[in-house]
Amino acid sequence: MLVTLEGVDGSGKTTCWRALQESAVVPQGTTFTREPTDSWYGDAVRDSIADDNADPLAELFLYTADHAAHITNTVTPALDRGDLVVSDRYSDSRYAYQGATLAGRFERPMRFVQGIHEPWTRPPDVTLYFDIDPETGAKRSGAANKFETAAYLEQVSDNYERLIEAERERFVRIDASQSRETVKATVLDAVETLL
Repeated sequence: MLVTLEGVDGSGKTTCWRALQESAVVPQGTTFTREPTDSWYGDAVRDSIADDNADPLAELFLYTADHAAHITNTVTPALDRGDLVVSDRYSDSRYAYQGATLAGRFERPMRFVQGIHEPWTRPPDVTLYFDIDPETGAKRSGAANKFETAAYLEQVSDNYERLIEAERERFVRIDASQSRETVKATVLDAVETLL
């Protein structure tokens, strides 16, 4: 099973991803992973995030290359072994974030990004969506880069809602406006129920 954690920056998903690694809720042998990855592809993505003038379409393909390598080198081998895979960000982040970045460049930008992935990506089985208003997310994240401003996160949040609307059965909504400990407990309960 592939479980992904998604949400705007500052929603607490990475904190909960780490909490899952330390919990007894998930079985031994679970593969914990994330995007961008720790590979040179992921390094290229992080370089583009730091570059306010990076071309959005070129950025999309950097993210896509990182995702392709992630599936080939980590996700598919782990699933083939029978591991549970828990990923902090995955393809939905690309759809939501790059869909927002490419707004104005394509008529249906999120659909464009999905179309690039559709022939080869491995969709998640379950996605925990950390729901928080973009203003709070921007404050929590410190708005440290171009993807963390409240205005941008508003577009990203709208894209996530479109994704949820299209696949309601896959998403589990987590109220990320609660305290850190409450959110962690909610996530641990949700994962225990799923398993």
